[in-house]
Amino acid sequence: MNFVSHSGKYTLIEVDGEMDAEVKVDTVDGKTVKVTKKTLPCTLDEATKGFIKLIFSNDMFKEAMECMNLDIKKMPLGKLSKIQIAKGFEVLEEIQAAMNQKSGSARLEELSSKFFTAIPHNFGRSRPPTIKDKETVEQKKEMLMVLADIELAQTLKSESEKAQEETIETVPHPLDKDYNSLKCKLTLMDKDTEPFKIIETYLNETAYEHHTPKIVNVWEVDREMEGERFSENDSLENRRLLWHGTNIAVVAAILKSGLRIMPHSGGRVGCGIYFASENRKSASYVRTSNNTGVMFLSEVALGKERTITRDDPSLKKAPAGYDSVVARGSVEPDPSKDIFITLDGKKVAVPQGKPINQPKFSKTSFGNSEYLIYKESQCRLRYLLELNM
Repeated sequence: MNFVSHSGKYTLIEVDGEMDAEVKVDTVDGKTVKVTKKTLPCTLDEATKGFIKLIFSNDMFKEAMECMNLDIKKMPLGKLSKIQIAKGFEVLEEIQAAMNQKSGSARLEELSSKFFTAIPHNFGRSRPPTIKDKETVEQKKEMLMVLADIELAQTLKSESEKAQEETIETVPHPLDKDYNSLKCKLTLMDKDTEPFKIIETYLNETAYEHHTPKIVNVWEVDREMEGERFSENDSLENRRLLWHGTNIAVVAAILKSGLRIMPHSGGRVGCGIYFASENRKSASYVRTSNNTGVMFLSEVALGKERTITRDDPSLKKAPAGYDSVVARGSVEPDPSKDIFITLDGKKVAVPQGKPINQPKFSKTSFGNSEYLIYKESQCRLRYLLELNM
């Protein structure tokens, strides 16, 4: 595609170095005048600069899409649309309905073809498979949710690039623009502080012994307006700092929009936000880029817990009289080692012990405990960990 220059608009020029200048071409008395727009130095510290670069990286997004067998030639970055993703969800609902009605294989093949037309995949020379079981439908829904978050991150980046007024002669550094688009304050933690050491102990004691993630950096997280929303639950006691692992491709979307309950999501304990008291449990949901993964620690206002020991995928809210659901695992970090930290005046429990057997729940169907809330306002992101995994 050839770029066409228009009077009073930006034009493309080749420039080198971090202080690249955007150039606005204007016309004064019929003569072309170039107004140089200087890029300001980046205000972020080196660790945060590298992290923002990573979570907005097109290469990382492409890698994530390729890992999900998506065809990035037919569905390139920047061309993703909410409508296309919504179409994918619609077809999956049709497939689910056809499965429930026990439609024949021909109908499922037809709908699978319709899905792969809406959401192009790369199967090489293999024939696209038929989506014919609940597990595959759930996998494809999870894939579409990741895709929706990639689309959100791409939109944020695009909007931050367009937001600059043409009359301003100095523009923020691109990484500052990306950071500001998140509307989320990230404060790098000093590794010699007590809060850092508490987090480090929590990770080391509850991770897999043979494969413990190594902390690269930890940031305190303060999302715009999240504290105000979280305060709606000030009356709820029983607060815990819990793990949440995720795909690195959705981190920008989480920082922008928080942890969300997706309408199409589900799992063993229903449609809610899942947390764990053991790093090893949440680490299994992390998808890395070049061995770098991201995990969150959230303050979760659990209130009155409903304990279950068997799957209940039908749950969409906590049972009457309860504020949360805990699927009890056969092991749990030693509760006698829990410590309490104070966050905004509230006591928050933080596990510090190794997982030990829970005789009371020896026959549970869950290996590790899973903590579920069904209201987004009951959690607040507190810490973000960049990990070597």
